[in-house]
Formats: sequence, C-alpha cells, structure tokens
Amino acid sequence: MCPEPAHIPKRESGDERRVAIAHAARALIIEKGLEGLRTRDIAERVGINIATLHYHVPTKEALVTLVAASLRDDFKAQALRHPKAGLDAGEQLRQEFNEFREIVLETPEMIGVLSELVDLSRRDPSIAEIILPMQAFWTGQFTKIFQTGIDDGSFRSNIDPAAAAIIVTAALSDCWRPHRRASLEPVIAELERAFLLPVSNQG
Repeated sequence: MCPEPAHIPKRESGDERRVAIAHAARALIIEKGLEGLRTRDIAERVGINIATLHYHVPTKEALVTLVAASLRDDFKAQALRHPKAGLDAGEQLRQEFNEFREIVLETPEMIGVLSELVDLSRRDPSIAEIILPMQAFWTGQFTKIFQTGIDDGSFRSNIDPAAAAIIVTAALSDCWRPHRRASLEPVIAELERAFLLPVSNQG
C-alpha cells in the first residue's frame, strides 16, 4: 500500500497574488496614507520578497493602477449583488444609498482609499487618468437616475441631473469617516426629501 502523499500547499496564482498585493496596499494607505506607503511594507504584509512584488508591480504607477483596478472590481461586484433592472428611478436612488450604507458599514476603507487617490490625482496627471474615470462613473450613475426620475415623474421636473449628481456624491463622500458616520442617515433622508416627489404627487 502506497503512503498518502504529504500535503502540498496550494500554489497561489498570479491573479491571486496581485489581489493580495492590492488589498495589502489598500490597508496600508488607510493606516499610513499614500505618502507613507512603502513597497517593503506591502511585501512583508503579503509574505513575499521585494523582487516578487516588483515583478507584479514594477513602478508606482503600476501599483496605483492595481489598487484602482481592485476598487473598480469590488464596486462592480457589489453592483452585481444588487441589480437595478426593473426598478423605477426612486428605487434606483434608494438602492444606490443602500449600497453606500453597505460599504460604510462593511468596507469603509474602499472609500478611504478612493478619496486618497482622488486627492493625489490633483497633483499627479498619470494617476488622474486612472482614478478620475471611476469617480466620473459614480457621478454619471446618479445623473442617469435623476434624468430617468424626471422622465418618469418620480423626481422634481426642474432638477438639473448633473448638478444633483454632484451634490449627492459630495454629500455621501463626506459621511464615510468614523467621526461623520452618525450623519449618514440624516443626510440620506435629506437628499431623498430634496429630490423625490411624494408618492401622491407622482404621475
């Protein structure tokens, strides 16, 4: 009878390693800020050497691109968990608010890292090319919802969709930090009152 083979640890794929690097970098950005982000700290947290880290992310731009892509993938995954097909504009707006609540409660570091990257993009054009389209996409989602709501009569007819989207994203973006989280529900309630028509006035 042949002896059973010894347990061989599962070899981590390249994609899995890159995900681990992105998440380690995100955690360190929250702890130390972008200015304090060091490749040696990322490598240590992932459990790899510097050479291996540089194989996956040879430059600062590559690292920021990887972090941004990981945020984009996580935001997309959340949207897939909460489909909006078949929802009217008011329900879509509330679903967006629910998704933001979920992030604030479960993974607030996603918003924190995005905020850090947005700040850095103001000084670094190469990072702006990576991160600003993500910010524009979020604002664009609200713009579409507001336009749909105007068309179907669930929102005030005199809303400027693009301006309203900026107001909403700016208000929400200020509520993820621990000292501001108590204001999230009042802010959402106020936003709903500002844009949604009472049900009796719809149609």
